[in-house]
Amino acid sequence: MRILWIVPYLPWPMTSGGKTRQYHLLRTLSERGHRITLLVQSKTAPDATAHAALAPLLERLIVLPRRSLKHPMTVLGGVCAPWPLLTTVNGLSAPLQARFAELLNEAWDVIQVEHSYSLQPFLKPLRQQGRDFVLTEHNLESSLGGATYDRFPNWAGLFVRYDQWRCRLWERKTFDAARHVIAVTQTDAHAMRTLSSTPISVVVNGVDSRAFSDVSADPQSQRLLFVGNYEYAPNLDAVQWMLEEIFPRVWLQCPCTRLAVVGYGLPDHWRSRWPDERIEWLGFVPDLTALQRRCAGFVAALRHGGGSKLKVLEAMAAGLPLVSTAQGVSGLAVQPQVHYLAGESAEALADAIVRLLDEPAMARQLADAARDYARNHHDWAVAANELEQIYRALPTRQEPKTCA
Repeated sequence: MRILWIVPYLPWPMTSGGKTRQYHLLRTLSERGHRITLLVQSKTAPDATAHAALAPLLERLIVLPRRSLKHPMTVLGGVCAPWPLLTTVNGLSAPLQARFAELLNEAWDVIQVEHSYSLQPFLKPLRQQGRDFVLTEHNLESSLGGATYDRFPNWAGLFVRYDQWRCRLWERKTFDAARHVIAVTQTDAHAMRTLSSTPISVVVNGVDSRAFSDVSADPQSQRLLFVGNYEYAPNLDAVQWMLEEIFPRVWLQCPCTRLAVVGYGLPDHWRSRWPDERIEWLGFVPDLTALQRRCAGFVAALRHGGGSKLKVLEAMAAGLPLVSTAQGVSGLAVQPQVHYLAGESAEALADAIVRLLDEPAMARQLADAARDYARNHHDWAVAANELEQIYRALPTRQEPKTCA
């Protein structure tokens, strides 16, 4: 198939779950012979490394710059426009709309748009041309609540409620306009079906099982791992909760336990806020498997967010025993005591961590079951199969409109 794939960020480097999903789906579809043009709006230009990673997967890579967050158009649109704040940040781009309109002069089997918040520049040209498109919604943004707005001060509560209202209206509009909507979990799909009669299917988040197949935990290390993109509020909350309430309880029983905090956008002030030498501030790690081999387990102390967590799937695929809240394993068909140790309070999570460290045989049994689950149900090949099934049900190749 000839696919026009549209995403509001560069999929390389894979510093977030969304970027990881984009890269591996593009890679898997490319390996199956699909011909992909990738249209990106990015706040940073692709460097040589990004070109080297993406070029082999694509027929064309087209990158347009995104204006700054403090641009007057963004600020004014965020307050006055009918679109939600996140859509305004990623929309209102005449150059992007014009480039997309040019691309619509070509024939495409599939036009794939990632995130409803990125759709604003494309919706008018799509309607004018009468072209179908598939929309993937990674999270139901209007339902994220604190995950999206918790950085706003309390006095901005009225604006937050206003923006959530705008977000819900925009979601309905974009879902209705799409030929098919894709969710990443059944829970999200169910919620989306209350907003629109458009067909909605699930394409799961995945993991590159091959990359983690020869990794296993080191129960002697006493090191626990957390990975996140710290531009995303739920990950900030998770680290703060772990260091203020959970690990102080762990250290009372297991004083040698270490926590490795990994991921993009690590706040500099955390090192001075929590100077304990048992905390390893590692930031973005290019080769995660080397670190996973030196860890005894993974802690997903998440209280907010949506979708399914790629960092959790990667830990499972790598054979790391998992301690998690229900939010940490949302979207995954896993069971406490079978695939992971569960906890919802700081005390329960601390007890689960201590148990994981004290009972290595039990931890290994959980890890083996979780690895089998990730391999069988969430390999990227599974996700690509689900996506191709949706594509095959679409109308045949869409040709551009021509004047008589």
